[in-house]
Amino acid sequence: MMSAEVISIGALLVMFVVGTVLPINLGILAFVATFVVGTASLGLTQEEIFEGFPVDLFVTIVGVTYLFSVARRNGTIDWLVTAGVRMVRGKVALIPWVLFLVAALLTAFGTFTPAAVALLVPIGMNFAHRYKLNPLVVGMMVISGGHAGAFSPLAVSGALVLGVVDKTSLHVSPVTLFTASFVINLVLSAVTYALLAKRPAPLAEDTDATPEDPDLAVSGMPDWRQWLTLGALVVLVVGALGFHLEIGLLALAAGALLALVDMKRQEKAVDGISWSTLLLVAGMMTYIAMLEKAGIIENISEHAAGLGAPLFVALLLCFTVAITSAFASSTAIITAIIPVAVPLLLSSRLNAAGLIAALAVSTTIVDTSPFSTNGALVLSNARGVDSQRFYRQVISYTGGIVALGPVVAWGALVLPWS
Repeated sequence: MMSAEVISIGALLVMFVVGTVLPINLGILAFVATFVVGTASLGLTQEEIFEGFPVDLFVTIVGVTYLFSVARRNGTIDWLVTAGVRMVRGKVALIPWVLFLVAALLTAFGTFTPAAVALLVPIGMNFAHRYKLNPLVVGMMVISGGHAGAFSPLAVSGALVLGVVDKTSLHVSPVTLFTASFVINLVLSAVTYALLAKRPAPLAEDTDATPEDPDLAVSGMPDWRQWLTLGALVVLVVGALGFHLEIGLLALAAGALLALVDMKRQEKAVDGISWSTLLLVAGMMTYIAMLEKAGIIENISEHAAGLGAPLFVALLLCFTVAITSAFASSTAIITAIIPVAVPLLLSSRLNAAGLIAALAVSTTIVDTSPFSTNGALVLSNARGVDSQRFYRQVISYTGGIVALGPVVAWGALVLPWS
């Protein structure tokens, strides 16, 4: 199995190098590698290999980007952006912080993080496009805001972690878990804003800040199409947050309805769907899901847990979950890693609350990756940017988080209390 692990990880590294250096979509390479490695090295059938295709994420990205493409074409997004600027009294520099706080509030009171990001990122990207804000800063601060509130006792992730811990003999304070996540994500956003806010965005050569349809003027009051779109967005929010309905399917239904009543203007709305991003994310997530199914990810985690002194193992676990979660489901990773960490905590003097909080933060803080749902939503909704250069910026930013995030979480939450 060790040889299979080496081949699998080696293939992943080769994909990254080739996909970064050469002008070929990394998703294509990932699908090819999934088939070759899965059948030749891991002994999986084709049906087993493609069980990992991220159907939910595919539908979410298609639905959200289509709906907001429709909303852009009928002028609703421009109206919302203008209204938002009025709310902050023209101080557009405050917009990323407003989005951070709104995302934190949504997730702290029970909204699943990808749902909150899916609702806020398209609007944030339109703010960035129209007012020349750095889209990387806006997108990353929405994601950080979502995770800042994600570990409250009322939140999905917070309830999940506390529920898993309750099944063991350990105890983790809900206040400690929430505070740790909020503070670290707040600091991350402050550093991101300070370092990157004034840097120019990687604009496409033909970019402009004009509305999709020059016949649509942004006025004080919406027209009937925009009122209908606003109503559809309210239904989307209520359905997704209040009734936990699938946001992608709701968005597709809302987009289809709006297109039917405005067919002339919405004929090319489907062009707003980021197909290249979908190919990239679907390919990579299918490959990682195949590794999970074959037990490669679990083996790597177990190897990490069996090495060295407890403090060193704790740091290694933080790095393991950060690297893995950059390509896979954070929810699945955090659920799997806590049972792995329990024997370490029981046999050492490591602080349980500190390590669990550090693992939770390390797992989620890397969801800026374009191969995660949140990062993919940022990548697919960015407007007026050179897609390849922006993708490289997101990858570089995530690489920095993967390299430094676990060290910060370990140094702040594990080391002082152990």
